[in-house]
Amino acid sequence: MEIHSIPTGNFKLDGGAMFGVVPKSLWSKVYPADENNMCSWAMRCLLVVDGDRKILIDNGIGDKQDPKFMSHYFLHGDDTLEKSLAKLGFTSNDITDMVLTHLHFDHTGGSIKWNNEKNALIPAFKNAKYWVSKAQWEWAVKPNNREKASFLSENILPIQESGQLNIIEKEGEIYPGFSVKIFNGHTDGQLIPHISFKGKTLVYMGDLLPSTAHIPLPWIMAYDTRPLLTLDEKKAFFEEAVEKQYTLFFEHDIYNECCSLMKTEKGVRLNATFTLEEWKNSI
Repeated sequence: MEIHSIPTGNFKLDGGAMFGVVPKSLWSKVYPADENNMCSWAMRCLLVVDGDRKILIDNGIGDKQDPKFMSHYFLHGDDTLEKSLAKLGFTSNDITDMVLTHLHFDHTGGSIKWNNEKNALIPAFKNAKYWVSKAQWEWAVKPNNREKASFLSENILPIQESGQLNIIEKEGEIYPGFSVKIFNGHTDGQLIPHISFKGKTLVYMGDLLPSTAHIPLPWIMAYDTRPLLTLDEKKAFFEEAVEKQYTLFFEHDIYNECCSLMKTEKGVRLNATFTLEEWKNSI
């Protein structure tokens, strides 16, 4: 098995939204904002290559939305999904499985693209199975008013129309060494992939834990639909992560790619940060 970090570019979101009830006087010390209170965040995906399987987890914001939409998020950085795959010798056509943690636009925008004539939307990964949890799919196709702006039908419905949608109804292995667990605090049915690699476990954090700055239990995004449930989910996950010595891989933390956790008298805290390459080389 091979695992590779796949950066797809960066964007900005309001710091207050990203840290919820935590005062700016606290969060700005560990995750700085610009003069407009906007913080930079990564859209970092993960590629798992195992034999003939090439499994991509999430795919960023994509490039099909109009300039007005994109202007709200201040895209920056030189990375794109296509360039990051090409550096490894792959194209979107090589992807056999597209695992979507959830269907918010910054995680699934790259799922769909315009055709050559720019008159129809088609799956960007024509040879892939698209994996989505049943709860998230049902949640996204009939969105609540709070999340409606994050669920874009053009990112979602063409997956079903193409016949490439694969629904996950319960936690467990998709393939040997690649399993998913389901968390519901951020949005219903968020999939958190767990990858077994050389006797260790790498966990793709999605929006369960956007960054190392969110490790303190009450530091929860205002975007989460059920923050008290997120609180419980984080606590249970942290206990398991420390006990089983998981390595956490961050989708959104622009400063840190991976980290480990440790238990202290004040609860679970950050142990160490490192890149995915550093982690692989240490095993």
